[in-house]
Amino acid sequence: MTLVRKTYGKGRVRVLRVRREVPGRPEGWHEVRETSVDAMVTGDFAETFTKADNSKSICTDTIKNIVNIVARENIAFGNEAFCAAIARRLLDEYRMLDGAVVTGHETVWRRIVSEGQEQPHGFVLDGNGRPFARVTMTHASTVTESGIDGFTFLKSTGSGWAGYVKEPFTTLKETDDRIASTAMNASWRWHSVPSDYDQARQAILDTMLRVFAGTYSRSIQDSLYRMGKAALEAVPEVEEISLACPNKHYIPINLEPFGLDNDNQVFTATDEPHGQIECTVGRS
Repeated sequence: MTLVRKTYGKGRVRVLRVRREVPGRPEGWHEVRETSVDAMVTGDFAETFTKADNSKSICTDTIKNIVNIVARENIAFGNEAFCAAIARRLLDEYRMLDGAVVTGHETVWRRIVSEGQEQPHGFVLDGNGRPFARVTMTHASTVTESGIDGFTFLKSTGSGWAGYVKEPFTTLKETDDRIASTAMNASWRWHSVPSDYDQARQAILDTMLRVFAGTYSRSIQDSLYRMGKAALEAVPEVEEISLACPNKHYIPINLEPFGLDNDNQVFTATDEPHGQIECTVGRS
C-alpha cells in the first residue's frame, strides 16, 4: 500500500486582533478583525503516517501558537496579508515543510453609528456572508485567493425559467416571473495585488449585485456568468472568479381552498432539495 497524499495542521484557530493606534484617527479609535484560521502543511513527514515516527512532525498546537504570534506581530494586516504571513512563518521556521495552505474566514464587525457619529470602539456584527482569504505557499511560489461564503441576496421579480428540455419526467412549469434567491459562495484568484483587498472585494460584490438586481435573469446560470464577467471588468487584478449558488426556492402557496387568490404574493420557503449552479469565469 502507498501513502498517496498527506497533510495536517490546525483548524478553526479563532483570533481577534484589536488595532489600538490607527494613523489619522484620534486616541481611543480602534479597529477590530476577527479571523478563524485553518493552517495546513505539507512536507517530509510521511513516516509519521507510515512508520509511527514523529521525529519530523511539529505539533498542531505549535501551528496554533504560530498563528497567535503572527497575529500579535501584525495587528494591522488585512486578511490576505495575515494568511500569507502565517504561511511564510511556518515555511521559514520549519525546514521539513515544503508547503502551507492557510485559509482565514473573517467575522466582520461594522462600526456602530449613533446619531450620525461613528463610534470609536463600538461594533456590530455584519451577518451577511463570511469573507475569506486563502494563501497557498511553497518555497518557490505563492497563490492568493479571496472570496466570501454564504453571501445571501434575493430579488422578488425579474427572473424566469423557460425553454428548457421537456420530457416525460419534467413536471416543472415555465415561468417568466419568479423569485430568485441564493446564498452564494464565491472565490477569486488574483494575478496581481490590488491597492486595497477590502475595497476590491466590495467592488466585486457591488458589481455582481448590480448585475443581479438590475437586469432580467433568464436563469441563475445566465445571471452568474454575467455577474462574473462584470466582476472581472470591474477589478482588473482578478484572474478568474468562481461562483457557486444554491437556488433557494420560494414556491407559491395554493390559497384557493380558502377562497383566496395568490397573485404571486405569498410563498413557502424551502432550500432542500435545491438547484446547485456553479461556474468559473476567467480572462481569455
